[in-house]
Amino acid sequence: MVSFDAHMVTASAISNTVMEGSDAYLIRPKHQHKFKPTIVKECIREIVRERLSGIRYDQEEVADLSRSLADSIKDKVKSAGFDRYKLVVQVVIGEQRGQGVKMSARCLWDADTDNYAEDVFMNDSLFCVVAVFGIYYY
Repeated sequence: MVSFDAHMVTASAISNTVMEGSDAYLIRPKHQHKFKPTIVKECIREIVRERLSGIRYDQEEVADLSRSLADSIKDKVKSAGFDRYKLVVQVVIGEQRGQGVKMSARCLWDADTDNYAEDVFMNDSLFCVVAVFGIYYY
């Protein structure tokens, strides 16, 4: 079991996509445009490793850091070409101090079109859990 401190900061970023064009009537995404968790997980991993490697937990800075991470991840995932998807990005950063933490999420969605990806980063000072939810916009 991984231990964490109870001091956590959560930031979320939600994309707002306005659908325009001739395919506004589609009720299912084309296969090439489906939300792909493996691609999204790589986006998360790349940004989180780049931004948090060597960083120490600082209670004063984690609120801005988690918000910035959420926005960067949202922008990178949007640029991966998941058209017609609403994205919800949740970033939780906490200090490692010998305590445990359990997290869960629930939502109502279409199992054929909607999906999520997650990744965890840890170093000696902090942990970071990122979840990206992709919900198809009908």
